[in-house]
Amino acid sequence: MFKNDDGFGFNVYANFLTHFPPIEVVAYFLYLCIIVHSIYALILTVKNRRARPVGYAVVNKSPATWQSKNMGILGSILLLFIVIHMSDFWYAYKYGNKIGYKEYRTDLSSGITTSSDFTPTSPDFENSVQTENNTEIVRVKDLHARVTESFSRLWYVAFYVIAMGAVSFHLLHGFQSAFRTLGWVHRKYTPIVEFIGTWLFAVIIPLGFALMPIVYYISGR
Repeated sequence: MFKNDDGFGFNVYANFLTHFPPIEVVAYFLYLCIIVHSIYALILTVKNRRARPVGYAVVNKSPATWQSKNMGILGSILLLFIVIHMSDFWYAYKYGNKIGYKEYRTDLSSGITTSSDFTPTSPDFENSVQTENNTEIVRVKDLHARVTESFSRLWYVAFYVIAMGAVSFHLLHGFQSAFRTLGWVHRKYTPIVEFIGTWLFAVIIPLGFALMPIVYYISGR
């Protein structure tokens, strides 16, 4: 996404993700897990409300974190984000007809890549890679153009950044809580797990994803 190559790297990557069977299997399994996770969280929330319809007379002063107290709100934001994100990118890429095509020609001797719009002659065309006269020709769907269009809207960028903030807080609690729920607590290794869960999964990765729409909006790519 951050490479200034007219979407070459991103489009090839998107094509690989949607046409490599092992990744597709993992992706659909992940979608199923998200749905089950959301439904299970909703069921637990409803059960808790029914078990205690009246609030406590005394507010609990336990040292619970903000994110642990607001997992429902964070989860709702994430679920809405996933629906919008999947429909705007994944569904449009796999089943929509508004995604165009791009042709990338790379001179194998110089490594220079040029790009142009491409119109397939067959309605069943997905992608192609061939070499002619020492030139590699790659033709793929231009998802990068769709991303650029989406990230040109301020409301979309703002919502994306807010969602990545929700991801950060959600993982900040969920990653560490998952290990404790499973009983995987160790005096020596738990601090390492918490460090990785905090900085890698809850800070660095969401921050990287949040920067993408901001950079695209500012630079107008």
